[in-house]
Amino acid sequence: MLVADRYRLESAIGRGAMGEVWRATDEVLGRPVALKLLLGDDSDAQTAARFRLEGQTAARLSHPHVVGVFDFGSWDGRFYLVMEYVAGHSLAQELAGAGALPPERVAVVAAHTAAGLALAHRQGIVHRDIKPGNLLSDADGTVKLGDFGIARFVDDPAAALTTAGQIVGTSLYLAPERALGRPAGPGSDVYSLGCVLYQLLTGRPPFHADNSTAILYQHIDTDPVPPSTLGVPLTPDFERRLLAMLAKRPEERPTAQETADFFSTGAWRGAPAPVFAPPPPSPDVPAAVPPPADQGAAALPAPARPAAGPSAPTTYALPVPATRAAGRGRRAQPSRRGGPAPAGGRRPGGSARAFVSRRPRVASALAGTVAFLGAVWLGMVLFAPDTGSATTPPPSPGASAPR
Repeated sequence: MLVADRYRLESAIGRGAMGEVWRATDEVLGRPVALKLLLGDDSDAQTAARFRLEGQTAARLSHPHVVGVFDFGSWDGRFYLVMEYVAGHSLAQELAGAGALPPERVAVVAAHTAAGLALAHRQGIVHRDIKPGNLLSDADGTVKLGDFGIARFVDDPAAALTTAGQIVGTSLYLAPERALGRPAGPGSDVYSLGCVLYQLLTGRPPFHADNSTAILYQHIDTDPVPPSTLGVPLTPDFERRLLAMLAKRPEERPTAQETADFFSTGAWRGAPAPVFAPPPPSPDVPAAVPPPADQGAAALPAPARPAAGPSAPTTYALPVPATRAAGRGRRAQPSRRGGPAPAGGRRPGGSARAFVSRRPRVASALAGTVAFLGAVWLGMVLFAPDTGSATTPPPSPGASAPR
């Protein structure tokens, strides 16, 4: 079948609530494409407007992880949308074949899908239908986000509830705010992606029940079981980020860009152990002050690290100062053997420090006493009167005797 005299339909790829997708060949450019045909005719103006909006929305997003849009038109009373053909499979098919995917593969899915969502969010576009069937993987493992705008078709609660099985499929990845009837926002896409990642890791969605109503209540009120408790070998960083994406409040979830950065840089593996470096000195420890120059002391040793914590004071082994008893205003006398007296005022085998300080004063006193006595004796010898002999000398010749 040739659509619009250009696109030759070859095989059906899938069918959704509002359209069916075919693998086709562009006869003009000679390349494979995916062509989506709107179910029914284009007489429904509202449906036609939504289908056109899907094409216009996806065409604004040029990104390696978003399925590109090439053409849009009407043929035989039906709208069609021509998109990039991804030679591979959807994540729903990959999950069905493997049961669960290893964390390394899920991290790639998370990084690629979140990068495509981040671009859409910057353009003011909310996908609103993130699920494994809308994530396409090519032969190299690159993941591309498709079906922009299809969620707009199934986002009408009345239409979803009247389609058998449709609400169940949608409710498995529905954000709590949407379950409460509130508008979808960028955080809603992040939550849905978190549900998809959880299912890829564990083999089942975070919330499941026999009916869609019970699932919606679980999205609103129930916390997801950490995948590690189910035996999934996740790093703590991976699990914390995944559970943050499943937060009940949109403002508590990471953005799509933050999610893409986290998984693309390998942060999910866990940061390497930091290289040990001694912490800087505590600001309340005073710096060492060098001794005054006149003390002649050697350089102070490096302060010892406080053992009682950062508030413990730092202690130093201070040298013995050259002066003692500064309050008395006297300087210690040098030793008679030369050199200053040892610290503590004692010599090995010697007497107390007091004896050392009194010994010069005793010697000075003795020397002064000796000098004084010598001076007295010399004065007595030189200046004493000559009294002669105790007997009366004989009179000189010619002298008369007394009468």
